[in-house]
Amino acid sequence: MSSKRTGEILTDLLIDWNVNHIYGMPGDSINEFVDDLRKKEDEIKFYQIRHEESGALAASAYAKLTGKIGVCLSIAGPGGIHLLNGLYDAKKDGAPVLALVGQVTSENVGTKSFQEIDLQNLFADVAVYCEQAQSAEQLPDMLNMAIRNAYVHQGVAVLIVPDDLFAVKQNGRQPSTAPSYVRALPFPHEVSLINSANMINEAKKPVILAGKGCRGADKELLQFAEKINAPIVVSLLGKGIIPDYHPLNMGQHGQIGTKPAYEAIMEADLLLLAGTSFPYRNFLPDDTKAIQIDIMADRIGDIYPITEGLCGDTKQILCKLDEMVENRTDNSRFLQKYQDKMKKWHKQMEKDKQARENPLIAPQVMHALEKVVDEDAVISCDVGNVTVWAARYFPILHQKFVISGRLATMGCGLPGAIAGQIAYPDKQVVGICGDGGFTMVMHDFVTAVKYGLPVKMVVLNNSKIAMIKYEQELLGHLEYETSLGEMDFASFAESCGGAGYRVDKAEDLDNAMEQAFTSNKPAIIDVAIKDMPPLPGKISYDQAIHFGEFLIKDFFTNKKVEVPDLKTSIERLL
Repeated sequence: MSSKRTGEILTDLLIDWNVNHIYGMPGDSINEFVDDLRKKEDEIKFYQIRHEESGALAASAYAKLTGKIGVCLSIAGPGGIHLLNGLYDAKKDGAPVLALVGQVTSENVGTKSFQEIDLQNLFADVAVYCEQAQSAEQLPDMLNMAIRNAYVHQGVAVLIVPDDLFAVKQNGRQPSTAPSYVRALPFPHEVSLINSANMINEAKKPVILAGKGCRGADKELLQFAEKINAPIVVSLLGKGIIPDYHPLNMGQHGQIGTKPAYEAIMEADLLLLAGTSFPYRNFLPDDTKAIQIDIMADRIGDIYPITEGLCGDTKQILCKLDEMVENRTDNSRFLQKYQDKMKKWHKQMEKDKQARENPLIAPQVMHALEKVVDEDAVISCDVGNVTVWAARYFPILHQKFVISGRLATMGCGLPGAIAGQIAYPDKQVVGICGDGGFTMVMHDFVTAVKYGLPVKMVVLNNSKIAMIKYEQELLGHLEYETSLGEMDFASFAESCGGAGYRVDKAEDLDNAMEQAFTSNKPAIIDVAIKDMPPLPGKISYDQAIHFGEFLIKDFFTNKKVEVPDLKTSIERLL
């Protein structure tokens, strides 16, 4: 029987698991395995990224977009440390990701060798599976176990390997484990379903808060909502489950959400939390009856003091509840009230988008982008003020939408776009970033150029981390150290070998968008915008008071605010 290098055996196993690409950077404690990947480059593409954080964020985004495991690798020490941010993003958003992390050679483990750190302790909190191999013979089984755990628990698996083990030859012994997994789908007890159906039938003002767990169940969600005559509020991670302009869609909830969404949830007499881990308790009512549907039992009751929990697949449970509940028309007034409010909200958003201001404001950019984006495009959104502008002003119809949700890490936009283009090579892929988030990972625009990934990156450039500026102001503080300085991202794009377009005036915006989106190159559309406060859809009294405190301080310290403006601003907030 012919022998194989352990790295070759692992590469074949990855192919068996339908892994077709890996994000990473070669280096001295992973080079043996990288050489085995080289021999299989027709079946597993290696994308050399410029920073391991970008690789892990891309792996996470790929998993979110496709449901398939995202894979990244790094060297020991600094490489592994760099992975952490992207891996925590995957953990927080429930994305299956495998990190293959090199370690110093077996003979040097435990000797405080160059670049040796305690990798198992480093990854212990982020991973559902974290093991360091002691022998080459273990590795095939450990790889199967790592990937299986990542899929079953929808989380991060870390396999740490001293690099010399990849080079050890084995005689082709069959692994004790299989390169496959079965994910159990629990189903609620009949009593819980009956109780839930009774609560729904009795509710006069039911509202559904739908999250990413409803992906793939959009038809069932709409059919159920139509039957019980309930408005649907969508979490940020759930954006795109149903079209933004659907008559039942009240928009996003939370700090970036709409006023009708907030008010509908606060007025509801029954909340149906469907496939969501919505983290903002202060945007939910104090003591409303609630039903939570989730595939993970340990999440039920985590975000709200629920009345009934239904553990299982959201699609199956919605179908079952749809059979059990009554057709509702007696609550039409409540639904109609918020549909009318939502129509007014859309009109206001459209008015903002149609503005002809110079300098430009963010809604104008979203309007120009809307004109050139395909209905089946992939949208990767960064974190910051840009999240507010994309969530409110860019309507998702049938596009895929990916973002860092519960971790909300700046810098996710570009890696998400790279992953989106790899996952869907024939689709248009758009990244929407602020200048703060983009500069955290901009080095990997070169990666898009190197591999011919024609992503279009829209950078809203106000030369500051503006969300932090407004957070300071809403606390009543003066702005401090939020300015970033000027950056010409269009010139940067061209220096990387991509296409760059700089927009300073409203009259140039549409033409720049059209040119960028007809280019077959990776492109950056660098749009200079002025500040616009990313105020919540519904302002709390405390927020208004603190913002008023800031305006008073600003007036007496910097003389930037006129007294009439101060009065108008506070009145608008209240």
